[in-house]
Amino acid sequence: MPQHFIVIIAGGKGERFWPQSRAPRPKHLLPIVGTTPLLTQTLARVKGLVPAKNIFVLTSAVQAAAVRAVCRGVPAANIVAEPVGRDTAAAVGLAAAMVGARDPQGVFAILPADHVIHDTRAYRADLRVAFAAAAAAPVMVTIGIAPTEPATGFGYIQRGSRWRTVGERELDRVKRFVEKPRLAVAKRYLDSGDFYWNAGMFVWSVPVVGAALARHAPELDAGLAPVRAAFARGQTPAPVLRRIYPTLPKISVDYALLEKSDNVVVLPSTFDWDDVGAWPAVVKHGVPDAAGNVTRGAVVVEQGRNNLVFSEGGHLVTVLGADDLIVIHTPDATLVCPKARAQDLKALIQRVGALKGGAKWL
Repeated sequence: MPQHFIVIIAGGKGERFWPQSRAPRPKHLLPIVGTTPLLTQTLARVKGLVPAKNIFVLTSAVQAAAVRAVCRGVPAANIVAEPVGRDTAAAVGLAAAMVGARDPQGVFAILPADHVIHDTRAYRADLRVAFAAAAAAPVMVTIGIAPTEPATGFGYIQRGSRWRTVGERELDRVKRFVEKPRLAVAKRYLDSGDFYWNAGMFVWSVPVVGAALARHAPELDAGLAPVRAAFARGQTPAPVLRRIYPTLPKISVDYALLEKSDNVVVLPSTFDWDDVGAWPAVVKHGVPDAAGNVTRGAVVVEQGRNNLVFSEGGHLVTVLGADDLIVIHTPDATLVCPKARAQDLKALIQRVGALKGGAKWL
């Protein structure tokens, strides 16, 4: 029987949570929701699904030290840093190389490090079904989240005909993947009952991923050949990654593989899920006061409603007579904006970066 592995993707900049989130310490390294970093929460959720030696964490060079500090219990050799970001297709290829060196027939899950999931029992049960499906047939298994609103910030998965039943759970073939839709289209998706949110959770075997790379992304597959060879020989991967990674195509796994493959199946999730994509999403995970304000740290809100106010370092932050604000104070930067404008944060960060010495705030 093939071994099972888990690969946690812990990269990205987390710009939508500035100023708390910075390039060396992005969203997954922060307690955006709860009291521990989101990566710590992810590791706790997968505990017991596979042996600790079969858990890998894939991160970036700038975050490697901070990630290692958080990943207690994960073998040091299993924490691998990409020297530059080349999007998720390269990350999946790298993950396949890491797992394939341990077991050429291995089945592995790709999981984001920065999602919020409270129902750990259901999450583990769903992953066990996905592992069983990927071990039983040459398919790519994606976990679909039942949409609760016509969200325009997520990709969608449309289900097709029934594939098979695994562990008393029904899986469907994937008809198509859809990028972030307009609101009117998202409403149609919600009403149809045939669409799931794409949470970026996948389970597949090394041979299945290898065949998909060779068929649909031959340039990426060829570029990763020296990386696979280095892992197979048990070499330290950093030198070959520094040489090879910048030359790889930059493309998402959805575009490179999933949208072109006819062997993708979807397992509907039974667990709660939130990608907590921007500051306003944090509110529903907090405990509001009588006026709907969610606060953390030294904060006083007077005659204000429905504000999100965080303060670090013991600095007192006060809000008087204002509603629906986001106020985030860190030792060296402060954000104040209406909740409705939180999606415009990227433009603000670009202006901050353009300031003289602005890089120190990013």
